[in-house]
Amino acid sequence: VKVQSDDVFGRVAFVLSARVLDPQFQGQTKDKLTNRDALKLVAAVSGDPLELWLNQNVEAGKKIAELAIRQAQARMRSVKKIEKKKGSGVAVLPGKLTDCESEDIRENELFLVEGDSAGGSAKLARDKATQAILPLRGKVLNSFEVHPDQLFGNAEIHDISVAIGVDPHGAGDNPDLSGLRYGKIAILSDADVDGSHIQVLLLTLFYRHFPKLVSDGHIYVAQPPLFRVDVSAQGKSKPARKIYALDQAELDGILERLQTEGMSENKYSISRFKGLGEMNPDQLKDTTMHPDTRRLLQVQIPDGALEATHGIFVKLMGKGEAAARRAWMEAEGDTAQVDI
Repeated sequence: VKVQSDDVFGRVAFVLSARVLDPQFQGQTKDKLTNRDALKLVAAVSGDPLELWLNQNVEAGKKIAELAIRQAQARMRSVKKIEKKKGSGVAVLPGKLTDCESEDIRENELFLVEGDSAGGSAKLARDKATQAILPLRGKVLNSFEVHPDQLFGNAEIHDISVAIGVDPHGAGDNPDLSGLRYGKIAILSDADVDGSHIQVLLLTLFYRHFPKLVSDGHIYVAQPPLFRVDVSAQGKSKPARKIYALDQAELDGILERLQTEGMSENKYSISRFKGLGEMNPDQLKDTTMHPDTRRLLQVQIPDGALEATHGIFVKLMGKGEAAARRAWMEAEGDTAQVDI
């Protein structure tokens, strides 16, 4: 890996105060000093103390080096064209994958969408330059206890792996991520119980068989809204507006705010989405896919929570854990928020 200065300083924050006599600037924008004497002075004053500190704090130095190397690798990957895998002369990317135009994984996103109808809306709502869509049919296999060699027997898991360009791997492995085709892989499912189940099945797949993608921060969960509040216009100063609520608690907060604004109940209406397929492309774009207005949660395992996380997955997804799940439901069942 060839490390450049940008790879090191791209994520550095520092404050430098220097008084320079007769400053010389580069170009019309004057955003860079070109005084050679000032450069030598700052290098002399800061170089040796920094080197001394790095020698005294070896672990911190290693982390800085790792960050720089990772940044350099990402830069090299972004400029290198990733060829699609070929089988007998034909691209083997899944036929139902609607790919994006960009090949820069720093901006590319893949949405794993529940169902073909929602997949159709997502294709119309996406930014075709950077967003790709892979519709999934039905519920993905519970892969928690599936051997890696048997994974590709499931068509959906095969398609996901081929689309993202990374092979399944274990927690202790060092997989080759050079073929990774998307910087963000987002799970997009309905805001209901079935959607939550699909979310858990996909999270199980990534946690168990693609742990490096989770630890590197590539896995996300999209959060489509459950409710829409249509507020009528109030004169020229207040035009009609649409407000989206993620869940019942947020809806209650919105209604409370409208009441404090002096809005009567006949001035707004509440509608509930049955699923993503019911949203038109504009709504899906505004609420779930556009980077400026969407809610996208990054999937992370907190420090020190590896064992606890593993225990939760074993209890929820393990085949021999029915008794533990029953005991958990009996103990915690009254806290569940369900639609009856």
